[in-house]
Amino acid sequence: MGTTDTRGPAPGRSAVLLALRHYGRELLRLRRQALPALLLPAVGNIGIRYVAPLLIAKLAGQAADEGGLALGPALPYVLGFGVTLLLAETVWRIGQHCLNRVEALGMEHLYVSGMDELLAKDAAFFHDNFAGSLTKRVLSFGKRFEDFVDTMTYRIVGSLVPLVFGAVVLWSYEPMLVVGLFVMIALTVVTATPLIRRRQRLVNEREAAIARVSGHVADSLMNMETIRAFAAEPREAGEHRSRVAESRRLTLKSWDYGNLRVDTLIAPMSVLTNVLGLLVALALGGPGQGVEEVVVAFTYYSNATQIMFEFNQIYRRLESSMTEAAQFTELLLDPPTVLDADAPEPLAPRDTGIRFEAVTFAHQGAKPIFRGLGLDVPAGARIGLVGRSGGGKTTLTRLLLRMSDVDHGRILIGGQDISRLRQADLRSLIAYVPQEPAMFHRSLRDNIAFARPGATDEEILAAAAAAHVTEFAEQLPDGFGTLVGERGVKLSGGQRQRVALARAVLRDAPILLLDEATSALDSESELLVQDALWRLMDGRTALVVAHRLSTVAGMDRLVVLDRGRVVEQGTHQELLATDGAYARLWQHQSGGFLGESDESPSDESPSEESPRDKSESDESVGDRTGSALERPVA
Repeated sequence: MGTTDTRGPAPGRSAVLLALRHYGRELLRLRRQALPALLLPAVGNIGIRYVAPLLIAKLAGQAADEGGLALGPALPYVLGFGVTLLLAETVWRIGQHCLNRVEALGMEHLYVSGMDELLAKDAAFFHDNFAGSLTKRVLSFGKRFEDFVDTMTYRIVGSLVPLVFGAVVLWSYEPMLVVGLFVMIALTVVTATPLIRRRQRLVNEREAAIARVSGHVADSLMNMETIRAFAAEPREAGEHRSRVAESRRLTLKSWDYGNLRVDTLIAPMSVLTNVLGLLVALALGGPGQGVEEVVVAFTYYSNATQIMFEFNQIYRRLESSMTEAAQFTELLLDPPTVLDADAPEPLAPRDTGIRFEAVTFAHQGAKPIFRGLGLDVPAGARIGLVGRSGGGKTTLTRLLLRMSDVDHGRILIGGQDISRLRQADLRSLIAYVPQEPAMFHRSLRDNIAFARPGATDEEILAAAAAAHVTEFAEQLPDGFGTLVGERGVKLSGGQRQRVALARAVLRDAPILLLDEATSALDSESELLVQDALWRLMDGRTALVVAHRLSTVAGMDRLVVLDRGRVVEQGTHQELLATDGAYARLWQHQSGGFLGESDESPSDESPSEESPRDKSESDESVGDRTGSALERPVA
């Protein structure tokens, strides 16, 4: 299968460090709750793991010294033991209360900031990444903050702070107990670190494989109709099995490496540390405190070696959290190229005239589409952009919207350089209808209102009526409240385009961009929307991209683009009279279109037609009578 993910196999060190910085900033931002959240469970652990055993050790030492122990002398230790555990549990609950808020608020902020980062990306970014993979990455970026903070609280701070307390207590009994403990811990860390770094690479490969699985699933689900149309279910299922199998293989490889290589090193080291501590306590224990010292050494060493044994598990949880978070922050290492100016100009155009000045533009890694392009669109003019496919018509509209920035030159609206404006201000001037209208999996009403969220129901219905959406909306199960399905799958192509036109009507912007806005409309639908479109263009600056020349024949001016150059400009009649590129395009599409004008056939079509050509031309005229943007040609 040709389905691929363009991302590398694993995030690099820079991405992991960036994820750590993001998480660290969240803890700093929430420091009032984060500080008690991190420390109080550690204080509780001191009480449970070290103070309580210390009381038991002293009780055992007293019993050994006195040859037994009565209830009276033991009662203070028992009460102290109970109070210690009760206080430890109370401190734990308070810490947990703070921790819950840190994690909830942090995840909320990361979910929001992650989406903000994606929304700031260039349009080209989304062409190179699976939607499903991006979804997994941005959600994991927020969700993994919970795992990161839990690990920091319970496994790292919750273990290291009590360990320091334990070391102080052990030092009071015998300094060599502390020396032996830390020597063994250091030796374990030094020998295990190279193995853990090796395992990090395996985890990176595993996470990248999981991202490829989710990307393929989303890609298949979004194109399910195409899969069914080509009977490709077995191929897609096979590709999915292959990707899942690869994910399973890499997952087991990372798990087995941790179990068979890392843990098999740490487990004997933890056993050796426990034995060493016991031997030191027995060999160096002073008179009268042998039993107490042995109990304390055994208990504290057991707690410390538990940390050693969990070292791999702690690192494993951290690396899993940070690797998944880095899958997202890796995307942030390449900042967007379309940015607002540091000091943007206020929106104050003198009119809605558009000017392209010496514009040069090329997609990344490709040859330039435009080299020094110049084009003037007077305010209120209706301009048709025509030409062969690949000439740069749609690219011109996208540059005007600042989906991409020009490499050289500039684009002006009302005398203002659009690169100096805030993107939101620029786009507030424009109503855009693309060739393939995007539909949200929301209600029909919400899809229309997307153009102006504050619009009233009356305004939405008026826009729908103007674009003749009401004709089919009334037939839907819930009318305007009907969910249109993902990408508008419940609507036909023509219905989706009418919804997009209703958005443009509701937008009520001074500049109108139509990119093949009627390409999916049949003749009847074109008749329904033609008056609405002309009323919409009235008094506005309009740029209309069209391959069907009949739909723009009535424009104020036609601009013929070929290979990124303006090769001709003029009205429909002027361009036909020059017998240039536009005239040839017109003749190629069908001389029959000209029957709708007052011109003589000799000026409108090839001088000779075969009977087959004539019949096809006549049929084409019938199909296209009343094209959506057509006006009588003078």
